[in-house]
Order: sequence, then structure tokens, then C-alpha cells
Amino acid sequence: MEGARNGGGRRRWRWGWVVGALIAVLLATAATSRNSPRNPLSGITSKLCQCTESRKYTGIVEDCCCDYETVDSLNKEVLHPILQDLVTTPFFRYFKVKLWCDCPFWPDDGMCRLRDCSVCECPESEFPEPFKKPFHGLSADDLICQEGKPQATVDRTLDSKIFRGWIEVDNPWTYDDETDNGSASTEMTYVNLQLNPERYTGYTGPSARRIWETIYTENCPKYPSGEFCQEKKVLYKLISGLHSSISVHIASDYLLDETDNLWGENLELLYDRVLKHPERVRNLYFTFLFVLRAVTKAPDYLEQAEYNTGNLEEDLKTQSLVRQLVYNPKLQTACPLPFDEAKLWQGESGPELKQQIQKQFRNISALMDCVGCEKCRLWGKLQILGLGTALKILFSVDHQNYINQQLQLQRNEVIALMNLLNRLSESVKFVHDKGPYAERIVGGKISSPSSKNSL
Repeated sequence: MEGARNGGGRRRWRWGWVVGALIAVLLATAATSRNSPRNPLSGITSKLCQCTESRKYTGIVEDCCCDYETVDSLNKEVLHPILQDLVTTPFFRYFKVKLWCDCPFWPDDGMCRLRDCSVCECPESEFPEPFKKPFHGLSADDLICQEGKPQATVDRTLDSKIFRGWIEVDNPWTYDDETDNGSASTEMTYVNLQLNPERYTGYTGPSARRIWETIYTENCPKYPSGEFCQEKKVLYKLISGLHSSISVHIASDYLLDETDNLWGENLELLYDRVLKHPERVRNLYFTFLFVLRAVTKAPDYLEQAEYNTGNLEEDLKTQSLVRQLVYNPKLQTACPLPFDEAKLWQGESGPELKQQIQKQFRNISALMDCVGCEKCRLWGKLQILGLGTALKILFSVDHQNYINQQLQLQRNEVIALMNLLNRLSESVKFVHDKGPYAERIVGGKISSPSSKNSL
């Protein structure tokens, strides 16, 4: 009996020790959780962290009709995935461009020191056979641009009953050498954009700076905030946003080690050229929404276009992706009017101002022939043509006489437009995904008194 009592006492003592240990562990855990930062990836505490997290860019994108949060969400869930697939299809993969150009403003003295600056042209057997065939014109009844009514509330969409084939037609916003028309077309060649990605090329120095300086100072200067001219402000923001996007792509695909041909992200460059200038980020979002508006303004035109490359399966896929993009229900619900173009070119001076800004943009497109890097010239021409196509779609109709007017695009313009939208989509996503980390790490290091800016 005594042994049994002793055994029972020992068991009770062991159980008491275990319970006491558990209590001690729970108390220690509670104390630690109070004194330690919450893990943003664990359970309920993630909600608490998200509540206190602040966004640097929030609210409505300036001069647009959609907010930053919605743009980031739509881009991630809808636009970016569709565009990534679309630009790899045979129709949107090949771009016709004149690479060997004489600069109309000064002798071309820009040289690239990297092999990555050169462009790999397509052999004639590679690009789609239908691209070689002559274009056929369209009747005036095919494409009716039904833009709005004289009332305050207007329906600013482009509608068409039938769309077949591609045509050759001038773009009033761009330099002739960027189109398929005239003698320039015989000097143009097809380029596979998938084999010539936009990234760092080593094109730096006075030649590269002179391009951007000429664009800004002579064609779209930044006007003082007190001077109200919405149209000139829009042109500046479009070019600034495009410039930001190009800088983002250079930073996202940068040559880190030339000896080992090592490529990767350069977050210091991203911060230095874009992130530490909030206006450039805002202009990037503005340009993205502006181009998106152009695409969503012509849904029937783009959906019914003839995406013929001779590969039936791929062509059906292309048409399906275009349809998913221009008629996307999430996009139509969350951001039905990314940019309101009807507020521009109003008043008696509207037509004259439009001609002036068209001339400035044509000068900018002509400046692409002065880019001393072949691959930079390729992407500069493509994206300026894409931006010119967006301007053409949004402002192709005379608001005073909108009846029986039509929108006409050439194949190269549609290819440039969609590839530009994809480039902007990639830039917005990269800034959203990498921006906070780059600002925290790189920005903090640069702002520290003991650190030096390596750029």
C-alpha cells in the first residue's frame, strides 16, 4: 500500500510538472507575441497588418476615370495575363519596321557597345505568308464610327458591322516612315518581337540623352502648373509615362555581369529613374489608362479584324484573346471609361490646337530615326506608333461632324497598339510588385547620411 501511495504521488507529481510546463510555455508565447512584430503571412494577424499598411499611390489616377487600386487589381487579374498570351501569337509577334534610317535632324553619332543592341531580322520564310499579300481597301459602309451625340452624355464607342482585311492609310499623328505606305514600305523588314525583347542594351551617353532632351524641350515641354492647357498637358504626360515604362523595362531586364552574360533586376536603377520621382509613376499609370481607353473604344473593330496568318488554330486563339480583352466584364464593370477624351479639343481654338499637337507628335515619331541603337530604335518606333494609333482612335472623329465618319487602321498600327499596351501593363505590374521593396531598401540606403548613391 505504501509503495502504491508513493507511486501515485510520483505520478501526480509528474502530471503536475507537465501541466506547469504547459502553462509556462503558453505564458511565454503570449508574452513573445505581445513584444514581437506580427508575421504578415500568418492567420488573423495578416488582416491586422493589412489594415495598417498604406499605399503610396491611391485614389483616382490624375485626369483619368479609374483609381490606382482598381488599375493594379484589373491589371493583375485580367489585363496582364491576356496581353502576355496575345503578344506571343503569330499575328502580334511580327512587326514591320524600317531599321536603317537617316536622322532628319542631325548626323547619327550614337553607337552601342553591346551585341544586345542589334536586331535579329526575320528571314522571309519565317513571317506569315498572308502578311506578304497586298491589302484590300474597305467600302465606306464597312466601318461606321458612331461617336456620341451633341448632348452632354455621349456614347463614345466605335461600332462596325463588318470588318475584313487590312488597308493602307496614313496616320496624321505619326511620321510617314513608321507606316506601310509609300516608298518607305520597300525598305521595311519584319522583326520577331519575341526574339528582340526590350531591355538594357548599353545605349547611354550624349546621344541617348539628346533624344529625350529634344523630345521634351522642343515638342512637349512641361508647362507651369498655373498654365491651363489640358491638351498640352496630356501630350507631356503620355511621353513621360512612356519614358517611365521604357526605364522600367531596362531595370527589370538589366545586364548585371557582361562577362558571364548574367541578366536580372536592377532595383537601384528602377528607384533612381522612376520611383524617386512620383510624377513619373503617376504618368505611367496615366499612359496605361489612355492606351487602354483607345483599345476599349474600338471593341467591334478589333474583335472583327482579320487576324489571318495562315495558322487557323493560332488565328482563332488570337481572335478569342482580343475578344476576352475588349469585352471583358470585369474591366467593363470596374473601369468602364479609363480616360474621357471628349473633354479635349473643345472651344474655337480646338482644331488649331489639335494640328499643333499633331505636328509635335509627328516630330517625336521622326526623332526615333535618330536613336543610335538598333533595338532601341525598334521599340521606340513600335511604341510611338502604338501611342499614335491610340491618339488616332480617340481623336479620329470630328466632334462637330461625327456622322458617317470611320476609323481605319493598318495592320502594323494594331500590332503596335497591342504590344504597347502589353509593355505598359508589364511596367505597371513591375512597379506595383517591386516598387515598395525597392523604395524601402534602395531608397532607405540612398537617403542614409552614411551611404553613397552608386548611380
